[in-house]
Amino acid sequence: MAEEKHQNKAEETKRLVTFALENNLFYHDIEKDKYISEGVEQKVYIKDEQFVLKLNDAIYYASWEDYFLNLMLHNYFFADTAYQLLGFYENEEVLYAVVKQPFVQADSLTDLAQVKVFLTNNGFENTRNHDYYHPQLGIVLEDLHDENVLTQQDLLYFIDTVFYIDPKVFWH
Repeated sequence: MAEEKHQNKAEETKRLVTFALENNLFYHDIEKDKYISEGVEQKVYIKDEQFVLKLNDAIYYASWEDYFLNLMLHNYFFADTAYQLLGFYENEEVLYAVVKQPFVQADSLTDLAQVKVFLTNNGFENTRNHDYYHPQLGIVLEDLHDENVLTQQDLLYFIDTVFYIDPKVFWH
């Protein structure tokens, strides 16, 4: 199923661009001088003292639909760092979703053992390294290393999650 989605992702992107154009959903207020970092899948910019903007090209996902499911799952599980979809941005023929997220300033290093305890207590099983699976919900949660889970005042803040679903379990 993922392979089929990958094959259709280019067409899905074209339809998404058309939809964004028809509905005035392109976001143009990216201040390039406020760039702070990037990973494989996204570029991060300071919006103001309270928020960051993230440009995500959905490269980790077989489809844009999977990326949007990721956003919804993140917002459900981690409302304190919820994403707000502002629109889309295109640069060098690459489409990005533009999301706004609360800015979290870490004040200590994240103890990954605490992340594991927290997730285990909430029904997730550690599958390998920094990846987890919730067998009852059919949710995969990956890439939870110490740059994607921050600690502020002894609280964990999940700022860069990668959710996938197991459709055989999730939709039942």
